Amino acid sequence: MPLFDAYLMVDWSSETKPKTGKDSIWLALAERTPAGLRLHALENPATRAAARERLADMLEGLVRRKRRVLVGFDFPFGYSSGTAAALGLKGVPWRATWSALSQAVEDCADNANNRFEAADGLNQRMGFPEGPFWGHPVGRNYKKLAMTRPAYDDGLDEKRVCESVISGPQSIWKLAGVGSVGGQVLTGLPVVHALRRDTRLKDHARVWPFETGLKTMTSGAIKQHPVVLAEIYPSLVSPRSESGQVKDALQVQAIAAFMAGADDNGKLGRMFGGMKGLSPDQKRRVEREEAWILGVTERGTRAGKIDVDVDAVFPGGELAYLNDGPAIYAESRRLIERETDLSRFTADECALAVRLIHTCGMTDIVDDLEVSKNAVAKGRSALVAGAPILCDVEMVAKGIIKRRLPASNTIVAKVASKAAATRAARHHTTRSSAAVDLWGDAMEGAVVAVGNAPTALFRILEIVAAGGPRPALVIGVPVGFVGAAESKRALSKSGIDFVTVHGRRGGSAMAAAGVNALMGGI
Repeated sequence: MPLFDAYLMVDWSSETKPKTGKDSIWLALAERTPAGLRLHALENPATRAAARERLADMLEGLVRRKRRVLVGFDFPFGYSSGTAAALGLKGVPWRATWSALSQAVEDCADNANNRFEAADGLNQRMGFPEGPFWGHPVGRNYKKLAMTRPAYDDGLDEKRVCESVISGPQSIWKLAGVGSVGGQVLTGLPVVHALRRDTRLKDHARVWPFETGLKTMTSGAIKQHPVVLAEIYPSLVSPRSESGQVKDALQVQAIAAFMAGADDNGKLGRMFGGMKGLSPDQKRRVEREEAWILGVTERGTRAGKIDVDVDAVFPGGELAYLNDGPAIYAESRRLIERETDLSRFTADECALAVRLIHTCGMTDIVDDLEVSKNAVAKGRSALVAGAPILCDVEMVAKGIIKRRLPASNTIVAKVASKAAATRAARHHTTRSSAAVDLWGDAMEGAVVAVGNAPTALFRILEIVAAGGPRPALVIGVPVGFVGAAESKRALSKSGIDFVTVHGRRGGSAMAAAGVNALMGGI
């Protein structure tokens, strides 16, 4: 049985401006389904801030669905042994270094960052004659950050243990030029550090090999901590595809396919043991400070050693996706509650707001949502008592979940009737407005849902103002450019218990969702 259900691979970038396409950030999520391994997501966030947020959301969703996830980042998780001591850090070396980098590196939402200044400060702090960080753009001057590679004849090793046994990776200290891995480390490790400490993930995630040890991974260990964060080297694989995608996009798909294939063959668990033949001192260095590249299991490992046909593994159009209704709604609710400030609403009103947002996909409608003080309670009481539900159009009526009605409540929509057409012609009004008159005394104590016609809402208010039947609740969310906003403002001042979304937005689906939300508390 495979250890993991999903493989989330990340190709990082230290760009100073938002960027997509070649040499930018790419995320590939491959997930196991009953039909096999499928590509769940291939995304290209323009900034590190967007990538961090997206990664957190993806991982939280996977954890909620009880999926076991391998997360691979294409930059080193550690520096050469002795770095933490040279920086004067106390405690576990890798953890202290991650914390120090997170404090030193400033990375803005638009990708502007101070990685060169941070590296210069770290060099000064370590106090070596030169380095170990090196490389910066032409025209800049720093106290201890040189443009060219230092000799590395004193101070720290240029290569970690892992890099000394394989060919291909650039130096962890190199900050500028082709293959400037050092810049990715400085901007990437603070993100991994933040994900590891994220309150939604910290009880579920572990960093390999720092928190797991350099040893074979078992299903028992993953069951306890289903998110494993690891260092990868996408260049281990050589992707083939006729799709025309940029190399970075292909590589994250290919490395995900490679990890999944190794998992299928029972080899992935052993890969977490690193390489045989390491001395006790080397293993200690790897586990405490340097880390290891997942997939490097022998000396002489080189870039491009594994050929992967991306088109064969992930055929076009075969995307994995959530297809379980309750799971979809639960994930939607999680995202809505995370992205929306619902603090001004009561618990019942929050449920209503979530349902409305879920229906339209726009979290900002909460700024326009107004619910009268007793609206939800009045609406629920009316339904329990058997009150009818009066709808301005058939579309609203069709969207109401009949099986959840507490008293087999009658759903009424008369807009399509011959009587409504006749009355509209006679009184020179809309059929929706004429249909309201046909409700008659049924409007007394009813739940009314208006999602389409402002004229219907205006007519309801006219009847009530004239002393006619008074509904228990009006869910008034007519959509449109003429009369919609005005009718909603009039509703909010009418003294009737109401739910509305001010402005032009609304619609039949939203009106029906308002009724369905009432039934959630019955």
